Amino acid sequence: MATSCAMQHAAATASHREDNAAPAWTTALRNCAVGLAAAATVLSSAVIAPPQAAARAPSGDSVTNARALLRNALPINNKDIREIQKALEGINEDLRIPGQKSLGPISRAVNKSKAALNSSRSKLTSAFNPDLKDDGVKALDGLAASLKNFDGVLEAKDKQGIPAATAEALRYVGDAEAALVKGFPYEVPAEFANLPQLKGRATIKMDFKLKEKRENGVSGGTMVIVADGYNAPITAGNFVDLVSKGFYNNMEVQRADGFIVQTGNPGPPAEGYVDESTGEVRRIPFEVKVEGDKEPIYGETLEDNGRFNDTPVLPFNAFGTLALARAEFEANSGSSQVFWLLKESELTPTGSNLLDGRYAVFGYVTDGEELLAQMQVGDTITSAKVVSGLDKLQAPKVTAKAQAKEA
Repeated sequence: MATSCAMQHAAATASHREDNAAPAWTTALRNCAVGLAAAATVLSSAVIAPPQAAARAPSGDSVTNARALLRNALPINNKDIREIQKALEGINEDLRIPGQKSLGPISRAVNKSKAALNSSRSKLTSAFNPDLKDDGVKALDGLAASLKNFDGVLEAKDKQGIPAATAEALRYVGDAEAALVKGFPYEVPAEFANLPQLKGRATIKMDFKLKEKRENGVSGGTMVIVADGYNAPITAGNFVDLVSKGFYNNMEVQRADGFIVQTGNPGPPAEGYVDESTGEVRRIPFEVKVEGDKEPIYGETLEDNGRFNDTPVLPFNAFGTLALARAEFEANSGSSQVFWLLKESELTPTGSNLLDGRYAVFGYVTDGEELLAQMQVGDTITSAKVVSGLDKLQAPKVTAKAQAKEA
């Protein structure tokens, strides 16, 4: 099945081409979905899956929440805060227990979190980045208050209120974890000094206007995106730089097929962002950080690197995963075009999909992701702004023109 689907895919694919053509590859993917699901695999839009990758087994406990993925991706190793995180994240699983039987395990998780916070608070405070200590202390105060409020939800046996209470507590956990990061964890290769780099994280607010009203009268909305420079400094840096320049303002959605939503093509003659210092399209090297590695891999996909079974720190696990589009057979051809994944389990099974390691993920939609499901070609990004983290954007240390002369 994998071979026949690969042939069908190869014949049909336009593969995230940097144009506006209708994606015939999506139909090919859907026609093959049943057989591929049985093999726990999916064909990406740019890479024909090798037999080894097609046999990759899905992970049974993969994380699919964007905020949880971002928490896990932080470069910290603090058992105390991770213990609290683990206890609170387990509540969503406890909620699956029918009726009121779930309240007991949830109550124990909340009590465990409170006990862990009380016993480790002084250690956590000492461990905060000195420059972020106030933020960290504020987060711990918020966490303590949210856990206290959680007791009221449980006493009222308000099962419907538990997800919101859990999400609030976990937001404070994430804020505390962010304050534990001390500096940037590695050196980006000097050869990429001509490109903007994000040495941390940035939050982007993106407003959309739909060309006509959709379900429930929706005519537009706002998405919040977190770009992760800790794990994709160049790819995230490129995006944040372009957002700060207003590049995506008034740009249309150029592909929306139920599988991805794509934008970022400025139109002919260029198919990407033209660097003012060179007059040429800025190209971004392929970038992916693997779990357990100290720094990202550059210039080749995980398949090309012989590591197709390894797991990226930023996987295609969440609805609204944001990645850099590129030409099918050119790993380093990305520029300004980006796409959001509309996760469908039959096409992109968590922990086994073949987009991982083949496209460079650099962020996730953390709020407003439901808008993606209603997007169509011709809808417009009316505004994109960096609302926090712009201070983490490092401008190129040398211009692309100067680097070209040196070469």
